[in-house]
Amino acid sequence: MTQYLFFSGKGGVGKTSLSSATAVMLAKQGARTLLVTTDPASNLGDVFGQEVGLEARAVQGVPYLFIQEINPNQALQTYKDRALAPLRELFPEEFVQAAEEKMSGPCTEEIATFDQFIACMHQPDYEWVVFDTAPTGHTLRLLELPSSWSLHIEESTQGSGQTCIGSVDALAASKEQYDNAVRALQDSDTTTFVFVTQPARLPMDEMLRSANELQKLEISNQVAIVNGVIPEDERTHPYSSRRWQKQEPFIQDLRSRFAGSIGYMPLYADEVKGIAMLEQVGRDLQHAIQL
Repeated sequence: MTQYLFFSGKGGVGKTSLSSATAVMLAKQGARTLLVTTDPASNLGDVFGQEVGLEARAVQGVPYLFIQEINPNQALQTYKDRALAPLRELFPEEFVQAAEEKMSGPCTEEIATFDQFIACMHQPDYEWVVFDTAPTGHTLRLLELPSSWSLHIEESTQGSGQTCIGSVDALAASKEQYDNAVRALQDSDTTTFVFVTQPARLPMDEMLRSANELQKLEISNQVAIVNGVIPEDERTHPYSSRRWQKQEPFIQDLRSRFAGSIGYMPLYADEVKGIAMLEQVGRDLQHAIQL
């Protein structure tokens, strides 16, 4: 059974680094793993030093690991090409152009991106699918979509029979996939939601708000990683000691307000980039969280 890991949190807290290190760790253990970024501003390609595209690509130097990017613009174009292909064989170009214009709204972009997300969740070839998500608000919207679209299809069936992207009959098969996605997200044996934060007020408050929002969606298997903690053997240095004194109260506060397990990752002297560094971070992660 495929398992899903979602890494989320405020921008700049280290989601891409930790999700990448986790994916490398799982692949090194022999698990066929897909790492997907849903963040349009992701630097996943820089972390691995290779291009990332709309289709899964093998990671050079790490057997069993594949990476993929869900880019809204590329997803929209792929969706339009697929939907318009049958029309091009039957109708004149003017008709096809008119149909394409109707598919240029935000509704189509949202469903195209969502379709890519659902496709990644229904990948039987992988034991793990790790999602490196966009900052919190975007991710919450993405996770709300399976329920929202399933309800929209159901209501459209009772009403006009039309959705913003066409006949509801054409989406009947999709509804089952959306319902399956909802069940997978809510199943604690299948999905783990990993919040990445730093020991500071803004990222921790945003993380706790998101944790509550996910509880409303019945996504309850949540863990937190506090990233960038001053290592214990560095805390006697005057500069590091001052930074630790600022971090510690926030860590204590999080312990009292977050119900899930909490792991701690150190502040690294070097940038988390390249396979060797990802392997080192992965080894530390094994001690920080239990998956």
